[in-house]
Amino acid sequence: MHRVNDVMTRQVVYLPAETPLDEAARVMKESDIGDVVVTDGATLAGVLTDRDIVVRAVAEGADPGTTTIGSIITREVVMIEQHCTASEAAALMRERNIRRVLVCDSERKLVGIISLGDLAMQLDPRSALSDISEAAPNS
Repeated sequence: MHRVNDVMTRQVVYLPAETPLDEAARVMKESDIGDVVVTDGATLAGVLTDRDIVVRAVAEGADPGTTTIGSIITREVVMIEQHCTASEAAALMRERNIRRVLVCDSERKLVGIISLGDLAMQLDPRSALSDISEAAPNS
């Protein structure tokens, strides 16, 4: 039985909510990741995904140089404890209709991110989703 901490991505990139979209996109490209954790001071404000940039900003005609990442994120932070099972993480994603969940330790300190792609690679390595996830890590 796989645990969340066996499957999760440990690389977490943090950006402040006032970061412009174009800078966040550059960071994602350079780090080869599809998400960043958005902070508002010392508080976690949410997660920004590459899809958020496309759907909530570019498709709406927002200026990527002046639009901040804090203005387009969903400000709901969904977390799962690192010792939960991969199946529990999948159930949480299904229940909340999300593709990524922040992973915390027993003191609710952020230790990683788990994505639908991470789960697919572990739960069914032969699946098409797993093949896609291996080709594009953390997307």
